[in-house]
Amino acid sequence: MTVERVAAALPGIAELRDHCRALAALDAILLPAWGDRCFSYDARWGVASGEEMASMRDGCGDEYAIVFGPGGAYVRGFAHEAEMSPYGNDGEVWPGVLDEVPAAFAAQVAEPAFSDENDTPVVTACLWRETADPAWKHGTIDFPPVPDPDGADGLFALLTGRRPAAYHAHAEECLETEIDLAAVRAVFAGEPLTDGLVAALNPELTLADLAEDLAGIGAGPFR
Repeated sequence: MTVERVAAALPGIAELRDHCRALAALDAILLPAWGDRCFSYDARWGVASGEEMASMRDGCGDEYAIVFGPGGAYVRGFAHEAEMSPYGNDGEVWPGVLDEVPAAFAAQVAEPAFSDENDTPVVTACLWRETADPAWKHGTIDFPPVPDPDGADGLFALLTGRRPAAYHAHAEECLETEIDLAAVRAVFAGEPLTDGLVAALNPELTLADLAEDLAGIGAGPFR
């Protein structure tokens, strides 16, 4: 799977945003230490610009960031072992990955947090969707003839496959423990978080313990 197939598999902006918030809420419950989490969501990313950001870090060098703003959504992914990594291409972003990003997302392309110390954009896969767009878009790319050349398959697996069971399997593998699938489904379904729902996922936490995390993710059901 490359960004071409990811673009076809992603939902609309609002649905993707809520899915990302649910991923972040589940990680906050299951992994109280922020540094242990894979998924996060910052509803205060750009207060002045009205932007929010979902992110993923797998702890092994792969990551993505999705900026949601008034103009639409911008997706940046980086798979460190992908054939299209800038670090295997003389420090240059693979041709086509960023070349056609519209001006509405120029600030995201230039965002220092998405570049390294040499100002090289840390990206192997990029998608975007302006508010009026009927579908997700990506650049015109000549992909190298290797499996998963841009890393999109692994990077966005829980965004293109949005079944609660997929996150459940991921979490059980990472934590090496059994997790209540019904509770995971409830969070993805947008049921209000309660002490009972939180305890079903992590009996060592209460809803009050999550107040700061949930405020950062954004108030309200995750749907």
